Amino acid sequence: MIQEINIRVKPSIIEDSEELKKTFAEELNISVQQIIEFKILKRSIDARSRNIVFQLKVQVGIQEKIPVTNQFFSKKKDVKNAKPTIIVGAGPAGIFAAIELIQLGIKPVVIERGENVKDRRRDLAAINKTHRVNPESNYCFGEGGAGTYSDGKLYTRSNKRGNVKKVLSILIEHGASPDIAVDAHPHIGTNKLPNIIVSMREFIIECGGEVHFNTKVLDFLIKDDAIIGVDTNKGEFIANNVILATGHSARDIFRKLNEKKILIEAKSFALGVRIEHPQGLIDKIQYKCDSRGDYLPPASYSMVTQTKYKPVYSFCMCPGGIIAPCATAPGEIVTNGWSPSKRNNPYSNSGIVVAVDANDFKPFEEHGNLAALEYQSSVEQKAWEMGGKTQVAPAQRMIDFVNGKTSTSLPKTSYHPGIKSVELREVLPKAVSLALQHAFKDFGRKMQGYYTNEAILHATESRTSSPVKIPRNNETLEHPQIKGLYPCGEGAGYAGGIMSAAIDGQRCAEMIANKLG
Repeated sequence: MIQEINIRVKPSIIEDSEELKKTFAEELNISVQQIIEFKILKRSIDARSRNIVFQLKVQVGIQEKIPVTNQFFSKKKDVKNAKPTIIVGAGPAGIFAAIELIQLGIKPVVIERGENVKDRRRDLAAINKTHRVNPESNYCFGEGGAGTYSDGKLYTRSNKRGNVKKVLSILIEHGASPDIAVDAHPHIGTNKLPNIIVSMREFIIECGGEVHFNTKVLDFLIKDDAIIGVDTNKGEFIANNVILATGHSARDIFRKLNEKKILIEAKSFALGVRIEHPQGLIDKIQYKCDSRGDYLPPASYSMVTQTKYKPVYSFCMCPGGIIAPCATAPGEIVTNGWSPSKRNNPYSNSGIVVAVDANDFKPFEEHGNLAALEYQSSVEQKAWEMGGKTQVAPAQRMIDFVNGKTSTSLPKTSYHPGIKSVELREVLPKAVSLALQHAFKDFGRKMQGYYTNEAILHATESRTSSPVKIPRNNETLEHPQIKGLYPCGEGAGYAGGIMSAAIDGQRCAEMIANKLG
């Protein structure tokens, strides 16, 4: 028989299959020999007390094997001569839309402004070493999108948007660890994601789809309020359906849409700093011990507080991670974080961000629908100026920031371009600074030891989500003004990470297939 159990086990046996079998047998009151095999369905850590345990949901095969239920979602189909759909952007929304189109018998033509995922590394090295920003290929632009070189977190678990299992299964089919279907907070790792992205691209091409790199959209071709294609630096691409999946940083696309009077809207987002602690300190706080030992992973955290000014929360927390320079144009400082798959860096970092809205954008209201974008850009430019007009980031120790004191020294940082001691209240908008000052004290009360001058703030964490929303019909997902245009993913305001972006790409592909019949 096959039986499912929920059980708590010691960290010391989590990788020991024989010890796990003994534990499961004891729970089921059977002999170990009766267990033919087992399969862990869900895995999470409970660190609420000093007695830390793994919580498991396990399928146990008692005197029989567990039936294989593999379902492949990347089935090869020949779509070379099928009706084409253009996809602008090769991030998770675009890639998953392309794979879904293939399954539905439609040819995807993917247009990506940046480099392929492996050649992007040269541009990432340049921004770190020489501070040179390539506006077409960087941490945000290029094959795989922003998530490829900033961690590969797969934290969305809600099935309300779409089929989470399907997205995880496709990633596993292309080389991701099967653990991502089990862990409560799955994570692929920046060191492993590129090969997965290459596999997905090769699948698209083998099926007859097209992928064009270094191909930048310059204009949208529209006739009778319907899209008929796009114009690029490499010529025109013609199709009656276009999935616009550019990501949250494609400011030139937002400006082009606004220039052509194609409806867009200013959108609230969040802005703040990227904070870095020693990973050992976070481990000590979360696990309530001096050392996490050999069996526990680097600890993470998630924080939120409602200050009297604005809500503040942690964003994209990276245990054992590195802070990266993520500007997409010269003259701005943008930070983000990532972790390798083992999360074995000595530092822990997280965005700590403040919700900003239309009231904050008022000084930029002359820009209309681009007011939030211009507000965001102004803060990034201020950080660049205060840092010395390179990719050196303005920085300050946490308690010094709260007390309004310039840090006389700064600790080591994982941010390779370097940091400069600056009073961050001169960089950040006043409302953001005030909210952060109150939030850090509150976080220190919730996590004893978190509020410390060992922690360093890097400005700015500003690309949490798109400052622009591109509206669409709730049922058809088409733009309400331009037929055949499908705003998609983070850049359009309909996703917040790899998983939700991938699901949104799939949904847009399904809508196009439904329309084509």
